[in-house]
Amino acid sequence: MKASILTIGTELLIGQVIDTNSAWLGEQLNALGIEIIEKRSVADKDQMIKDTLNQLFEKCNIVLITGGLGPTNDDITKKTLAAYWNRDMYFDEKTYEKISQYFKQRNIPMQEAHKEQCYMPKGVTLLANNMGTAPGMWLEDGDKIIVSMPGVPSEMKYIFENDLRKKFEDSKIAAQIFHRTIHTAGTGETVLATLIQDIEENLPKGIAIAYLPSVAQVRVRISGIAQEGSNLREEVLKISTQIEERIQKYIIGFDGATLASSIREILKERGENLTVAESCTGGYLSHLLVQTPGISQVYDGSITAYSYALKQSLLGVDGETLKENGAVSEEVVEQMVLGCIEATKSTYAISISGIAGPGGGTPDKPVGTVWVACGNKDKIRTKKLKLTKNRDMNIKYSAILALILFRRLLVEEN
Repeated sequence: MKASILTIGTELLIGQVIDTNSAWLGEQLNALGIEIIEKRSVADKDQMIKDTLNQLFEKCNIVLITGGLGPTNDDITKKTLAAYWNRDMYFDEKTYEKISQYFKQRNIPMQEAHKEQCYMPKGVTLLANNMGTAPGMWLEDGDKIIVSMPGVPSEMKYIFENDLRKKFEDSKIAAQIFHRTIHTAGTGETVLATLIQDIEENLPKGIAIAYLPSVAQVRVRISGIAQEGSNLREEVLKISTQIEERIQKYIIGFDGATLASSIREILKERGENLTVAESCTGGYLSHLLVQTPGISQVYDGSITAYSYALKQSLLGVDGETLKENGAVSEEVVEQMVLGCIEATKSTYAISISGIAGPGGGTPDKPVGTVWVACGNKDKIRTKKLKLTKNRDMNIKYSAILALILFRRLLVEEN
């Protein structure tokens, strides 16, 4: 089954809001075996929405819409969809009761505009939204389906996870599909593709490999669509095993694994812990770690020492070392590791110090020069990075490469 995604809202077009809904929906629908053939964003304009729907339905049977279901005058999606398929509007009492209770619990007076959210196109199937006031909608007309959801990501995701996914599965729209994702770090997609080239060239029918690169990492996804008489899961896992044997040294986990979750599991098994000493990354490394559920079992916290003074007072970096080598040096990041361990009594520490940019570089240490270190009291590993002139990318790369370096150290100690 083919589908398109349509996001509605002028704020998306002028950059006030970033569209994250399409990427998330695309991933979820792909996992269900629904092929996404197009994504569009349009302004809150009645005729523009109708024209776009006509164009999309020439190529697919399902259009998923996000946005335009709020209580304000610019939220026109429901009325537009009703007019598009010549449906009258009706007042839904259950939605009114739910919205009334929602505001009552919060001691917020209900406005007349909120009652407008209770008018729905006739023939609609409502999709429960316990994260907000606007329910999602499922509308059918012949072999065409429109799914309309709020633009607020948390509300859209709730509707999909708790109602829409099952509706797709029950309606038999979704195909039988199985994915296995191998999460790798420390090399590029070209190297990985070369290592498994013969495997990819001889894949069974219905199985495909995709490379999904991100900062210093690549996910290798093996996907299978059910063929008659096939054991889909078994076939995909068989291919995955062949690939794993070729790229073992780059693998950090599978499916939902991340660098941080991989590190968490290693440290948890050993009963050890980690702290972080950051300079140029200003807390971004800590941010990557605390995004991981359960990281508190092994991660105690960080010291962000940006200035020379704090490097000395909080991390015990020697003043003469700073004077002779500068903050961006192997000697300093080594001392930052040891100082962090001493200050926090952790088993391991990771440290970063560099010139993120756009200014501050010198001929000897241009913008993008970063030193990272990791280790314990007995062993420290360091690495010099030569990155770009882009500040944001330098911060992200430094933090991720530091995690890669640390994970390698842990694996080698096994």
